[in-house]
This record gives sequence, C-alpha cells and structure tokens, in this order.
Amino acid sequence: MSTTSPTSLATVYGYPRQGSNRELKKATEAYWADTSDPERLLATTRQLRRERVELLRAAGIEEIPSNDFSLYDHVLDAAVLLGAIPPRHRETVPDVSTPQGRLDRYFAMARGNDQVEPLEMTKWFDTNYHYLVPELGPDTAFALDPDKPLREFAEARDAGVITRPVLVGPVTFLLLAKPAADAGEGFEPLSLLDRIVPLYADLLQRLRAAGAEWVQLDEPALVQDQPAVVLDALRGAYATLTAVVDRPKLLLATYFDRVGDALPVLRDSDLDGVALDFVGPAAANLAALTAAGGLGGKRLVAGVVNGHNIWAADLAAALDTLESLRGLAGRVDVSASCSLLHVPLDVALERDLDPEIAGWLAFARQKLDEIVTLTRGLTAGRAAVADAVNARAERLAARAASPLVRVDAVRHRAAAVTDADLHRASPYGKRDQIQSEQLNLPLLPTTTIGSFPQTPGLRQARAALRAGTLNPDSYLAAMRDEIRDVIAEQEEFGLDVLVHGEPERNDMVQYFAEQLDGYLATTDGWVQSYGSRYVRPPIILGDVSRPKPMTVEWATYAQSLTDKPVKGMLTGPVTMLAWSFVRDDQPRADTARQVALALRDEVTDLEAAGIRVIQVDEPALRETLPLRNADRADYLAWAVESFRLSTSGVRDETQIHTHMCYAEFGDVLQAIIDMDADVISLEAARSKMAIVADLARADYPNEVGPGVWDIHSPRVPSVAEITEHLRVATDVFPARRLWVNPDCGLKTRGYPEVRETLTNLVAAARQVRTQV
Repeated sequence: MSTTSPTSLATVYGYPRQGSNRELKKATEAYWADTSDPERLLATTRQLRRERVELLRAAGIEEIPSNDFSLYDHVLDAAVLLGAIPPRHRETVPDVSTPQGRLDRYFAMARGNDQVEPLEMTKWFDTNYHYLVPELGPDTAFALDPDKPLREFAEARDAGVITRPVLVGPVTFLLLAKPAADAGEGFEPLSLLDRIVPLYADLLQRLRAAGAEWVQLDEPALVQDQPAVVLDALRGAYATLTAVVDRPKLLLATYFDRVGDALPVLRDSDLDGVALDFVGPAAANLAALTAAGGLGGKRLVAGVVNGHNIWAADLAAALDTLESLRGLAGRVDVSASCSLLHVPLDVALERDLDPEIAGWLAFARQKLDEIVTLTRGLTAGRAAVADAVNARAERLAARAASPLVRVDAVRHRAAAVTDADLHRASPYGKRDQIQSEQLNLPLLPTTTIGSFPQTPGLRQARAALRAGTLNPDSYLAAMRDEIRDVIAEQEEFGLDVLVHGEPERNDMVQYFAEQLDGYLATTDGWVQSYGSRYVRPPIILGDVSRPKPMTVEWATYAQSLTDKPVKGMLTGPVTMLAWSFVRDDQPRADTARQVALALRDEVTDLEAAGIRVIQVDEPALRETLPLRNADRADYLAWAVESFRLSTSGVRDETQIHTHMCYAEFGDVLQAIIDMDADVISLEAARSKMAIVADLARADYPNEVGPGVWDIHSPRVPSVAEITEHLRVATDVFPARRLWVNPDCGLKTRGYPEVRETLTNLVAAARQVRTQV
C-alpha cells in the first residue's frame, strides 16, 4: 500500500485581522474620532490585507482566503453585501456614494450614533467573538453590493495571488438574523432564502469573471441541531447555486462541531468541496463520514489543527486522522478547524515567555507551520516529517510531566467538595427578607455593572508600574484617587449601590488570571472580541489556586468612603474558562471546579471584610453552551455547580449578584434559575427588554436588573427612553424584584456620556418608582 496520497493543499478559512500592533483598532478608532479623512482608514486596511496575503504565502499556505477581513464584523459585511440595511440606518445616512458615506452607514449599523440605534449584538456560536444580528422582514429590499469581495479579490490578484473568497452562506446568514420589529408575528427570516440565493448566484458569476477559481461559503449553522425544514432549505439553495453557469467551484465550510444530519445533504449535493472540523467534539465527523461512505469525488478540507485554542497540535494524531480520511474524498486538503480569527497572532510576539512554555503553544502563525507540515506528511508520507513529529511528541511529553501542570493539593481539595458546599444556607425567600432589612434599598434600586471609564491616565499608570517607572506606592495612590473620585461621582448621581470602578483592572479575566496560580497572562496575545474591542485571553497551564486575596484591599477602601453599599466585583468560574485558553489535558468541569474554589476563598474574604454585596459575573455562561443539544445537560450541570460552589459560602445577609450580556438566554433560563443568585443583571437594551418577558414566563424567582443603556454604542439614552424601558419591564415583572442598571461595564465609555446617562438613569428610576 502506498504511503503517500494525491497532492494535498495547505489552506486556512480565515486569519486575524488586527495587524501585529493592532493597527486596525487604532485606525478605526481614529476614524471614529475624526471622520473627515476616510482614506487614512482605508489605506491602513489595504496595507493590512497585503501583509496578510504575503505572510500566508510565505508560510506555505497554498490556497489563501480573501474577504475574511472586516472593518468591524463579517456578518455585518454580509448584511451590507445583500443590501439588508434597516430603514433607520438608510434614513440616517442616506448618501453612500462616497467612501465617508459608506463608512458612516456601516458604523451606524455597528455602533449606532446620536440619531439611531445599532443592530443587536450577540455571540458567534460558542466563541467570545460578537457578531451584529441582521434585522429582516417580509419587506426587506435586498440588493447586491458586491464591492467588498470583488475589490479584495482584485487586490490579491494584482499582487499575484488568486485567493478563495469567503462568504457567509445564505442559510447561516438567515438563521443568524432576527425578525425586524415590524416583521409581523410568526415571520421567519429563513422564508427569505429564495430572495437572496439569486444574489449569491450573481456574485458567484462576478467572482468567476474576475478570476476566482474557488469560493468558500461558510455554513457553521449546520453544526447545530437543525430541523428537516432547514435541511430542505439547504438542499434547495445549493441545488440552485451549483447549477449556476460560469461559476467558481464551491467549497461549503462548517466548523465548531460535528455536522450531523446535514452530512447526507452535503454528500449528495453537487458541491465541489466540503470543509469539516475534526477537532474536539467534531472528531465524530470522521466516523460519520466513514459510515456515510465518504464524499465521493468531492474535495474535503480537513480541519485537524485546533483553530479555537492555542495548544501545539499533536502532529502524529492529526496525521492519523488525515490518513483515515484517505479514500473518503477525491482529495484531502489540510486546514485549521475554523478561522484563525479566534487565536492570537504569533507566539514570537510574546515578551519574556519561558522558552519551554512557548514550545507548548501555537498561535495563528505557528498553526500555519503545523498545517504546512501536516500537508507535507499527508502528501509525501510520514518519513518526510518524522523529525517535526518526533520533536512535537517530546514537547507534549515535557508539558504533561511539568510541575506547572499538576498540583496535588489543588486536586485533593477539589475531590473533597460535598453537596453542602453547593448551596446557600437558606432559600432565596428568606435571604431576600434579611437582605432587604440590612441594605434598606428603595424600589427599583440603581447600580452599575462594575467598571467605570478606563482613562488614558489609568492605562499609563499601569504601564508605568509594569515598566518600573512608577513605584508601587505612587501607583496605589493614583488608584485610590480614582476610586475616591468614582465613589463621589456615584453619590452625586444618586446611585443606590456603588462600585469602586475597577481602575486597577486591565480586563475582567486577565486581572484575576495574573493573580491565580495555574494561569499564564500574555503580553501581546490579542484576540478580537467585537469591532475595535480586543482582549488578551490568559492561558490555563495547570491546576488553579489563589495564593492570596485579589480584590479585598480595593473593595474595602471604596467601602470606607461611603455609607452606601459598595459591590465586591469578581469574574465567575465559567467566564474565567470561556475567556481564557483552557488546558486540553483534562475535562473542563475539573478546571472549573478548581477556579470556583479559588473564587470561593475570595468571596468569603470579601464578606469577612464587611462587603455586603458581591457580584460574580458570568457573561459567558450562554456562549459556552455546546452547539449540540445532546451535550448541553452535562455542561449546564457543571457550569451551575461551579458558580454555586464559588458563591455559596456566605451568610444569608450577603447579597450575591451575577451579570450576563449579549447572548441568547432562552436556552439557559433554567440554569440561570438554578444558579440561585440573589440578583442577576442582563443585557436588555438592544433587545427592547425581551429577556424580562422570558424570565417572567419562566417564573424566575429572584431579582433582575435588565440593562436600560446599551453601553456598546456612543448614544446617550434620554430619561424618556430609559423610562420606557422600565415601563416595559414593570409591565411583565414585579417592580419589587427589578433593578435599574446599564447593560454592561462602562470601561469603554467616556466620562461625559457616563455622567449624562447615569443622571438620566437615576431620574428615570425615580420617576417610575412613583408610577408602580
């Protein structure tokens, strides 16, 4: 039997957009500050795209994607491509005949402005990337705007590279959309499929005429449980698209999980190629593909390098998978499991990283090398890459044996957890009575979610402390000055429960990761969260524990400045996992329990220091929900357990809050109830308080703070707007159990808008108190 296969190609579905120094973020934010020179922004994006193409080509990637680049979000780009522009955005920016007009309408949809609200934002499948939700209705007037994919293809072609343009597929686009407010009861965006497929057909012909040989259509919605009506729609849409005359070859890409019942539809279609994920739960695609008899003569792009995490791949195991795929397709090509958008750029950018640990990691640039190595091994045989495979095996063995990874004391404590550790001493009803007497808050109490604006001065102080140019005492004094000012501002606004503003925190996960054993914080591991918002997810290297208190000093200082309650602020265990790169050598439930125990120590220390309200945020609970229904019960069980483990060690009079934002909560309502937080605050402004009605229908028994201010937009909501939000909420939920707060933390906002909006928020709450 031959040890080689037909020539395979190395490819990727997408690559990080930001540039090595986050040039995209800086250029975009500069444009928002001064819109008079759009060419400056556009020139930066052209340069970034050229650099990406050259980097991928130099790394040995033989088929390079285009149109995966975005100024803000690729789903928003798809909406613009199809002309799915809500009327309010058309009316606000009616003239798009100039670059400035196009940009201003685009960013009005993304961020809103003084006149108009943006599109709703939610999480992209089970990642921490946020996409803009298209708004569609029966009257949506679709019209193809092919400028972006054609222009970006032409840029690369002129540089000597024939790329594979990437498009959000028509079925996924509609499944990700929401009905517009005036769409009418029972309207389903998928009903519009026959109206957008001709636009895709037109674009395919235009791309072929421009020289495109392949086009990638991303359909990640197929890795979710889809009913027969969706599979029928998929079948019909791609029967139409594959019948288009003079089209490029079509590669349908799925990722993040197993493809399930959609596989026979893809196999039996006239698609030229299919891209499948073979990492984690999606490894089941191998058995399913074998059982289905393969893809016939179709091209298979095999995602065998994890594009969702940063650990160096087991090259031998990946080659095993690739070799098992021989004979199941006309040709097997090699890729990451999904776009590399979800991992940092390059391990080589990390400063002061231990070389041993660096060898355990693979960021986007290193994953290119893994893909190229695996492609060579599949084509030329294992002997051709034996040195690389053996060296990787040695590194994996060294990682497994490292004392950084396994700490017996942490494991023994986690094994000793009992059911009693997972429950508060009394049920909510009794706790509520005690907390009401202790806190003495008004009806519809007002608060914020935690952070206040992160000013340039605060960032400079943290940078100076790291650089050694600011001594710790001076840093402490600067942070205390900021906390004192934040407390005074909140008292002036008239807020009822205050926060210290978190001036000392760089990020709600990284801040804690830097203080927990078992975590590694990066210096340049930036990953796009949404728009110009980038985060540096820390890495969980080994068993997690808390060496010393992390927040008590800040919280107690803030509480000493006021008679009003000040919230202690922590990030919950599920979010500490979800917004980190998690170790892949043990079940996530085990890691979550270790983090929960570390946080439990912090919660009880805060209580002992006199903090009466403690918020443990879990914004990632929904986003980490497995994409397949069969996997969800187990996840929700350990996710709820870890939250309760972290919060159940306090007395009845200590009020536990939690916070969630930007997700579809319907699938986790029972888990939210089971978490048994005294108060939960939720994103609600963009969705017009819809979550409040959902909680009411679910008989949510505890207290709720639906967000009345969308802090991801620069808009300042008026008293009347906030009042209307509160009236909607009080119409469906008992006012006695409602709080008033923004959607999320205020770190990305400026002080002028914060002052104006929080003044409006307090005024609206006081007004509604007199009417309920």
